[in-house]
Amino acid sequence: MTPEDAAYVTAVVRHSGTSFYHGMKILPAARRDAMYAIYAFCRVVDDIADEEGRDFATKQAELDAWRCRIAALYEGRADDPITRALLTVIADYGLARKDFIAVIDGMEMDAGAPIIAPSLAELDLYCDRVAAAVGRLSVRVFGDSSENAEEVAHALGRGLQLTNILRDVGEDAANGRLYLPRELLLAQNVPLDPKAALASPALPSVCQQVCEMAEQNFARARAAMARCDAKAMRPARLMEASYHPLLGILRDRGFNYGQKRITLPKWRKLILAARLLVN
Repeated sequence: MTPEDAAYVTAVVRHSGTSFYHGMKILPAARRDAMYAIYAFCRVVDDIADEEGRDFATKQAELDAWRCRIAALYEGRADDPITRALLTVIADYGLARKDFIAVIDGMEMDAGAPIIAPSLAELDLYCDRVAAAVGRLSVRVFGDSSENAEEVAHALGRGLQLTNILRDVGEDAANGRLYLPRELLLAQNVPLDPKAALASPALPSVCQQVCEMAEQNFARARAAMARCDAKAMRPARLMEASYHPLLGILRDRGFNYGQKRITLPKWRKLILAARLLVN
């Protein structure tokens, strides 16, 4: 990866305003730049899916163009700073084409009609595409390509995404979306309309069940991490430690979405990062 391309993908991450920029600083420079390249790709395709004012056909065409660019990468061709950076990363860490395509497929799910009360199977597929696929790319860059590392990606990705879904129920409902699973909503007689679901007194019961799903995935991820290269798993442990406490805060609030959106205090994130650096 050239210094210019590394600087470009780093700028994409830094300007996104995400804690990912600082979190990946625990990695050696080459691996950090590789993660920034992966994030820059995810950021670009996510922006395509989220951009307001454009129809699905236009977004789909742009996502299809990215599918073609990913295919070109595996033929040794790149055409901009992000793809040039990814060309190096794919060669250095043996990243799988199917995982990049899965990320694009996940963005396409969000680009279409609003997702409202997906089935448990559809929700799992969504979590795999938008989170676990990124995890499968990431663990190889972290330095572990074992089956246990794949299990970390599988479980941690689902734990992280389910936590995101629980945190954002209120915001999603305001935008006409509801990612909570249909089977659980129907079992508790919660309306499938996003805003009506938000007002249902039975909604916290559904959220608690999804919370338990996330907890199970975090537990599976921790168990798999213990069987992996400890140094390679430091970024994964940081992600888990940054997100898992949010579930406790949501439970303590009773899954009340009338309050301010939750985040982990910055001081706590710094302590977590410091512990990982020391250990």
